[in-house]
Amino acid sequence: MYGGEWGKKNLGNQVAGDGWKYRGRGLKQVTGLSNYRSCGQALKLDLVTQPELLERDDYAARSAAWFYVSHGCLLHSGEVERVTLLINGGRNGLDKRRALFNQAKSVLV
Repeated sequence: MYGGEWGKKNLGNQVAGDGWKYRGRGLKQVTGLSNYRSCGQALKLDLVTQPELLERDDYAARSAAWFYVSHGCLLHSGEVERVTLLINGGRNGLDKRRALFNQAKSVLV
């Protein structure tokens, strides 16, 4: 699914097998060679040669935080729809996300 021309164009994958090698891992499901490279640089990890590091709980959590900050989600943390678009690219599940956000907010704030 993440290989071929689509994977090259959208995820920076370069050779056959990159789609599987750089499949979604971590709490945010970091996917593709380009994202693994960027995330690895930010976290000071060699995710290009050791992509399985994102299967560890500590790195999985750190990769999600990296994505959230590096994609501008932190700037819009109270705007459920805006953050959904930044992360997901669409509005699917938006009503449930709003409900969960409001529930979490009522407990945490």
